[in-house]
Amino acid sequence: MNETSPPVAQIKGVSLHYGNICALDDLSLDIPASCMVGLIGPDGVGKSSLMALLAGARKLQQGQIQVLNGDMADRHHRREICPRIAYMPQGLGKNLYPTLTVFENLDFFGRLFGQDEAERKRRIADLVKSTGLASFTKRPAGKLSGGMKQKLGLCCALIHDPDLLILDEPTTGVDPLARSQFWALIARIRGDRPTMSVLVATAYMDEAQRFDWLVAMDAGKILATGIPNELLERTSSNDLESAFIALLPEEKRRGYHALVIPPRQQAGSEVTIAIEAHDLTCRFGDFVAVDRVSFRIERGEIFGFLGSNGCGKTTTMKMLTGLLPASEGQALLFGQPVDPDDIETRRRVGFMSQAFSLYGELSVRQNLMLHARLFHLADDQRDARIQEMFERFDLETVADSQPNDLPLGVRQRLSLAVAVIHKPEILILDEPTSGVDPVARDGFWALLIQLSREDGVTIFISTHFMNEALRCDRMSMMHAGRVLDSDTPQELMAKRGLPTLEETFIAYLQDAVSGDEVEATEATPQAPSSSAPDADALRARFSLRRLLSYSLRESMELRRDPIRATLALLGTVMLMFIMGYGISLDVEDLNYAVLDRDQTTTSQAYTLDIAGSRYFKEQAPLRDYTDLEQRMRSGAISLAVEIPPNFGSDLKGNRTPEVGFWVDGAMPTRADTVRGYVQGIHQGYLQQLAREDTQSRAVSQVDIAVRYRYNPDVQSLPAMVPATIPLLLMLIPAMLTALGVVREKELGSIINFYVTPVTRLEFLLGKQLPYIGLGMINFSLMVALAVLVFGVPVKGSLLTLTLAALIYVICATGLGLLISSILNSQIAAIFGTAIATLVPAVQFSGLIHPVSAMEGVGAFIGNIYPTTHFLTISRGTFSKALGLTDLYLYFMPLLLAIPVLTLLSVFGLKKQEK
Repeated sequence: MNETSPPVAQIKGVSLHYGNICALDDLSLDIPASCMVGLIGPDGVGKSSLMALLAGARKLQQGQIQVLNGDMADRHHRREICPRIAYMPQGLGKNLYPTLTVFENLDFFGRLFGQDEAERKRRIADLVKSTGLASFTKRPAGKLSGGMKQKLGLCCALIHDPDLLILDEPTTGVDPLARSQFWALIARIRGDRPTMSVLVATAYMDEAQRFDWLVAMDAGKILATGIPNELLERTSSNDLESAFIALLPEEKRRGYHALVIPPRQQAGSEVTIAIEAHDLTCRFGDFVAVDRVSFRIERGEIFGFLGSNGCGKTTTMKMLTGLLPASEGQALLFGQPVDPDDIETRRRVGFMSQAFSLYGELSVRQNLMLHARLFHLADDQRDARIQEMFERFDLETVADSQPNDLPLGVRQRLSLAVAVIHKPEILILDEPTSGVDPVARDGFWALLIQLSREDGVTIFISTHFMNEALRCDRMSMMHAGRVLDSDTPQELMAKRGLPTLEETFIAYLQDAVSGDEVEATEATPQAPSSSAPDADALRARFSLRRLLSYSLRESMELRRDPIRATLALLGTVMLMFIMGYGISLDVEDLNYAVLDRDQTTTSQAYTLDIAGSRYFKEQAPLRDYTDLEQRMRSGAISLAVEIPPNFGSDLKGNRTPEVGFWVDGAMPTRADTVRGYVQGIHQGYLQQLAREDTQSRAVSQVDIAVRYRYNPDVQSLPAMVPATIPLLLMLIPAMLTALGVVREKELGSIINFYVTPVTRLEFLLGKQLPYIGLGMINFSLMVALAVLVFGVPVKGSLLTLTLAALIYVICATGLGLLISSILNSQIAAIFGTAIATLVPAVQFSGLIHPVSAMEGVGAFIGNIYPTTHFLTISRGTFSKALGLTDLYLYFMPLLLAIPVLTLLSVFGLKKQEK
């Protein structure tokens, strides 16, 4: 630590709120440069919020933050120093792209920081060699172990030689071996770049001992700062966990006592086995999650399960509870095979999952009451048992509060109370203390010890904390689905002759992992090349390289997501068929029946005209009005013709008989079409009579001949197919584009946009390009279907139609970008896109009603909406044989829509998280 160097960051009066929750409370701090600084404290104390502010990923609400001699509230300063900061967010591989390989992830980050191909390859080779990833460059990031994901995330952060490295809980969920390798790598990198400042957040007090300077935090405030030994001396503690507890406010440690584990007393010489596993195996396809696991756990024993995320602990626990069937082997509870349908056995087991799984909308009391009823506690015992839980787990003061409003430690006590309310004999706990502060963690363990020692409950618990594993009567160490060894913690350490359980576990892991991986981690990293990306290129307001890097990455993810790509293409084809054939205004073979009250040759001749039409299909004659009503209500007929008495005589006597046409009006559009058909048939019959009877006054002096151009037979298919193409080209590309951006927000990879030199325009255009290409593929498929399957030829200029489609697809994807820039979830994006595309495209574009006939808001939307103009172009080229010279005016609104949608998207997308 350099005492003379100015601080790498200065924080003055910073406060940050998430709604009513205060994450940082008037915090002031100077962080020294050129050293490793640790932020220590449990989850929820504000460490991640502070780091996001320092990295520029989160917007500052109140106060001032200076990083690398500049104000982080200044957008220009953030852009200037962005290449000098590397930020690795909390979560296993959160800044990675799961479908991209190790090499492709690193190559993507190198492109974002302006490195040419040769520079990228050299840096990637150095980083993967030094981290032991050289043998895994072709493996997708999503298939790496937790430790390897963290090492890859570190490589992505270090590819551009930062001056400030910010690591948010980089070793959470990582096994001790990977954790030691991770810190060894950091130490080697710092040896090569001693001026680099490193800021690390961690909940593991044992690893914080290695840091140069510490910041202890609680409830958004600073408890203390200084080197580790200073904190130990100040609190007269032997370890940092004890020191942290001593630094907590008095109200948080009031009544706290160091945890004492009494020895387990065994009743008699006979040992009762509560849980057994014999060669327990679980497979998911070709992947073996649990591989021939065996152990025996005695009644009343606290049995620990130690291992990293993904090693099979949770899967084993689910098989023991019957939540997951075993592929092979056998699990027994109290000597009986686990049977998910055996309710009596399951009542003897309590299960507390890794994630909080209670009902947030119910109060603490209601959650306990619900689970008491689910486990069929007797009515006369229920209230007394709930009151016992309140007292035993200290929940009475929060009985009417909702779980989401409680501190994490209290929520964990509530989860434990729910798990034991039915007095189980076995309690299975999956990482119950993850993220809980040391005081609450010790209080939780005190409850477990009471259950074990006083009530004889068998406790099967998984954990990442070594000091918790030491509290177990016996434990198993697990890796890659296999149990490495089982014994008491002291015996396991004695077998290896090592002083700590962490060193013992690392020794076991080193024997279990592949030799290639271990050897690779011992490689010495190469010093970074002196050649660096052009600083002017990094600061450029627009970079084609950065834009294309996002396009390339999005294209690779699309190609490797067969479901999304297949649905995008097959979905278009299916909808084209459904809409082309399904949306039809044609009325052919319509069922009708006649109620003939005249029964003359004239009335029969009249009905023959209807029967001879291709539009209608005659059914059995109607008997009366009751028959008419019944058959029309059932849908047997859609048209009833009622010929009145004396129809023939009235017609020949130049009187005007009234023929009744009863039309099914459930579908008004079809009803109007039917009315037009029958009126035409009626008029034709009268004209025929006039020609036959020259004395009749019905003789018409003028014949009206109606002829149709472009669609002579007035069929729906030639009209609907050119209209379906604009509709689908608006819906599908817009929806895919919106999901492509919002998906990054949900997965958390949007953080890479926040903390890299990429501009909003580069990000949006880079994301848009692949979907423009996919939209044009959809267009080509639909045109081919129109010509080859539906038999609707392109009579005009195909080039004009293609050019218009390209511009229109840019508008559609631009609309998707606009929606995704202002929304944060995929569900909201789907609904938002559907509403913004389907409603205007169907109602206001002229698809059904002419835009010229609309008024007010409808007319305004119709005139500015892109579908209106592309629909005119599509119908003109398909049906009217028009070309560019006839349609160029309709291109203008489409071209104007592109910059408008792009600018709105840029303004809607934020470069910082709120």
